[in-house]
Amino acid sequence: MKIEKQERIINAAMKEFVKSGYEKASTNEMVKDAQISKGSLFNYFSNKKDLYYFLIQNAVNIIEQIYVEIDRSERDIFERISQVGFIKLNIQKKHPLVFDFLKSLLEEDAPEVKNDIHQLLGNIQKDGMKRIYENIDWSKLREEIDPEKAMNILNWTMAGFAELQIKKIKSFENAGVELFNEWDSYREILKRCFYKNGEE
Repeated sequence: MKIEKQERIINAAMKEFVKSGYEKASTNEMVKDAQISKGSLFNYFSNKKDLYYFLIQNAVNIIEQIYVEIDRSERDIFERISQVGFIKLNIQKKHPLVFDFLKSLLEEDAPEVKNDIHQLLGNIQKDGMKRIYENIDWSKLREEIDPEKAMNILNWTMAGFAELQIKKIKSFENAGVELFNEWDSYREILKRCFYKNGEE
């Protein structure tokens, strides 16, 4: 399959699954959006479930870029989180639907796919957090702060910040320095809360 055609199919299919969920997703809408024939779609995928699982694996492969690009020699937790934010933003520019699709998987309750999804995503999330925070220097944290709780707070903060920015940004092509300057202001507040004096 030509790359351009494959991208059209992937984007159209993700868009429809995000909008309608697995059971109600229409392959007619997908082929219409992708500008291909239905017969052409099923030359590549035997059925809707086959297509759905292909999209999941494709999304997982895209997310794998995060872990490949992380600089594990950077041991400061806040610098590491900023790295991940930059990497995710670049992924979002290239694959604007992938995070929406992954989010929709967490909400999917179709019996035909639900168990497989939850097992797969549970493993990915657990492994992903471990890889993101590998080799972090936790000694900078104040003694009374539990590193696991600190990770949770930072994850929630970064996720909330990202969601807010996604709503504000009209085009990811225009996102850049201003976005991360704003994140820096939040990062400095968190550093003062979490780090020992002199570790900022």
